[in-house]
Amino acid sequence: MTLDYDIIVIGAGHAGCEAAVAAARLGSRTLLLTMDLTKMAAMSCNPAVGGVAKGQIVREIDALGGQMGRITDRTTIQFRMLNRSKGAAMWSPRAQCDKTRFSEEWRRLLENTTNLYLWQDAAVELLFKPISDEAGQTEGKEAIPDNEPNAAQRLRICGVRTRMGVEFSCKSLILTAGTFLEGLMHCGASHAEGGRAGDAASHGLTASLQAVGFEVGRMKTGTPARLDARTINFEALEPQYGDERPSKFSFSSDTQPVKEQLPCFSVYTTPEVHEILRGGFAHSPLFNGTIKGIGPRYCPSIEDKLRTFADKEQHQLFLEPEGRSTNEYYLNGFSSSLPWEVQWKALHQMRGLEDVHIFRPGYAIEYDYFPPTQLHHSLETKRVAGLFFAGQVNGTTGYEEAAAQGLMAGINAHRCTDGQDPIVLKRDEAYIGVLIDDLVTKGVDEPYRMFTSRAEYRILLRQDNADARLTPLGYEIGLISANRYAEFCKKKSLVESLISFARERSIKASEINDYLISVGSNPLTQGKRLYEVLMRNNVTFESLWSVIPSLNRFIEEHEINSEVIEEAEIQIKYRGYIEREKLIAEKLHRLENISIPADFDYQAMQALTIEARQKLSRIRPATIGQASRIPGVSPADVNVLLIKFGR
Repeated sequence: MTLDYDIIVIGAGHAGCEAAVAAARLGSRTLLLTMDLTKMAAMSCNPAVGGVAKGQIVREIDALGGQMGRITDRTTIQFRMLNRSKGAAMWSPRAQCDKTRFSEEWRRLLENTTNLYLWQDAAVELLFKPISDEAGQTEGKEAIPDNEPNAAQRLRICGVRTRMGVEFSCKSLILTAGTFLEGLMHCGASHAEGGRAGDAASHGLTASLQAVGFEVGRMKTGTPARLDARTINFEALEPQYGDERPSKFSFSSDTQPVKEQLPCFSVYTTPEVHEILRGGFAHSPLFNGTIKGIGPRYCPSIEDKLRTFADKEQHQLFLEPEGRSTNEYYLNGFSSSLPWEVQWKALHQMRGLEDVHIFRPGYAIEYDYFPPTQLHHSLETKRVAGLFFAGQVNGTTGYEEAAAQGLMAGINAHRCTDGQDPIVLKRDEAYIGVLIDDLVTKGVDEPYRMFTSRAEYRILLRQDNADARLTPLGYEIGLISANRYAEFCKKKSLVESLISFARERSIKASEINDYLISVGSNPLTQGKRLYEVLMRNNVTFESLWSVIPSLNRFIEEHEINSEVIEEAEIQIKYRGYIEREKLIAEKLHRLENISIPADFDYQAMQALTIEARQKLSRIRPATIGQASRIPGVSPADVNVLLIKFGR
């Protein structure tokens, strides 16, 4: 055993687990430091993975060689593709998971990853050593403004001290402490230190980082009551089933779609429930000033909902099973920090929950985070070389957002120790690129959650083509195996073959008109290529099998599966939109290629607005493209920068 590692990862949540596995698989001797080895990637809140935009992120993680999708597939108890009635850019996979097995699968993977070592302990202090400005900066990175504290004293991470007094040394360190940094839980008037129910808070790390000049903020999240299935009247509730033909997250052939699915159930609040909840508002730490942290706008507590939507007489909630071998159910939509007695009384007024027993009430938790404008796009901190932040410490919320950051931090921490350039995904390459660019460029004023509306290139960033976008990169950097890459190349070839077949196959009007009328499409007046017919609404490859025997034979002879068929069909139907977005992306790339010197003096440019000078000096964008996305930097300011840099 050694106390010296290439990379240390603090925290074994979704970010930490992805970071540790990625770094170790790339060849770095990695230590994963966590307070509890039995709770790897614990689903502390909702026992589900994916959803709108989040599902796209998970498929991107998988395409790059990350593990969340594979672990999810092995522990899924229900799968749904959301938004099927909308365009393909909106389709989002979501899986209900067995949360105990999810954590167990992660631990099995972590314990069997070469170069990865585990240590159960609490980190209490980060260790730094001074370096010169020249040695501490690499080409293209933003400088620390001269007017910030400690600007003259550049630092490099060199290790961590634990509660047991052990000092581990490292070349790079990834902090993924989640909600544990100075965590404080609230349930009515009751307050207790902790990172989640049953777990202690993490002390010392915030002070360690503040001492070297990091800005710190406070955020809040929450979780609902957990209920005993034996005391729920499911017959009074509306079931919500998974897809008849479920898909999966991973593009790899070594996982399979779930076979036996469990249903979820809809529950509704009532005016009587609302009256009980409002009666507890005076004792709510959210409303009486006890909680200072900023909560998530898009995952509000039930008391937030009642205040924001005061005119609504009911709210839909979802009862979700937490596993196959447990009676514990999660009441999605009923997050609360109200006194437990108020929660208990309100729950008993809901249809189907009249006799419900509560395993534990809901609670809120406050925790420290570090505004992410203090980071490079690689997720390395600007102030301390070799130190990376990932997950909720960057002001995000959600397992998927955390895992994506963890994966990229793991990749880039390895490349940092290996003397390689970081991997930075662009906004038209991945939702992960949108996520990180939003954090680093815009910062956060509330817990950040990914939505499809945050991406300018939704047609390009679909869940079905994540492998086409990112698997070549995953293979290039070393996270995708040769076998996995060969599978990808075969799929890509089959998609191209099927599209070519559609382009070449002519269809006579007499051959297909009856079918077109049956699906509500206008009949042909003359023959057309199959490709043109497939561009119509309601016309699909699958429904044409019985109409065009040659299509059926082609699919059978080439052993083309449903995933290939779906990808080919989407490319055909959305070709015009895809090409248009590619053109727009190419135009905007020009701004991304115009670099700004790291030490450029914005204050000396009087042609810039005062707000632009302040924002640009603080965030230090690496390119004019990044500068254009900073709130407060106008198109006129961008034009001034373009003129300055000779364009």
